[in-house]
Amino acid sequence: MRNKILNICLSTFTICTLIFALYSCKSKYSPEEKKYISVVETDRHTKDSLMKNDAESPFNLKGKVEFHPLKYFDVDPSFAFFSKLYEYEPKDSVTTQGTKGDIRKGERFGYVIFNYDNKEYKINVYKFRSKNDGNEYFVIWFTDKTTNDETYGVGRYLDFEKSDDPNHIYKIDFNLAYNPYCAYSPNYSCTVPLKEDYIDLAIKAGEKKFHD
Repeated sequence: MRNKILNICLSTFTICTLIFALYSCKSKYSPEEKKYISVVETDRHTKDSLMKNDAESPFNLKGKVEFHPLKYFDVDPSFAFFSKLYEYEPKDSVTTQGTKGDIRKGERFGYVIFNYDNKEYKINVYKFRSKNDGNEYFVIWFTDKTTNDETYGVGRYLDFEKSDDPNHIYKIDFNLAYNPYCAYSPNYSCTVPLKEDYIDLAIKAGEKKFHD
């Protein structure tokens, strides 16, 4: 009987501990942060559907690749930052290499900065032109302490939409960091981030490795 009572007490303690942990987890974010987390999670589900079903996705366009839901870190509002774009003067040309050895030429346009745990980090913003239509586009890519461990070995990307306003404040959101197409299929070539684009920080946000 004593053992039975002890087991009941332990079970009750375990349940209470779990409830407390869940409550604490849910309550550590403000209402605005909870809304933001919900939006990002919904976008991830939408992306899964497009990746699986869209004829233009990397799982369907260049040969069928077996699909399973993309893997992500939990959404963490502390990995979303704000910064101005600081343009380089002069803007140096840059040559990068694709995963298939192809050469790509662009421009080291500027950089953004963010502060995490009282340490400042700088990330380059690059300008390239699309091979398909010649239109210019801007992009951030990076590697970090999770690269080739929890995240894709080549690196991850962030889209960057440049504003004409020189005082514009950009949101740099690592929860939106994604894998290039070559992470899913060997039929694609993607730009390999440069050594200078390594961030000496474990960015546990955004997309994880697709293949184990």
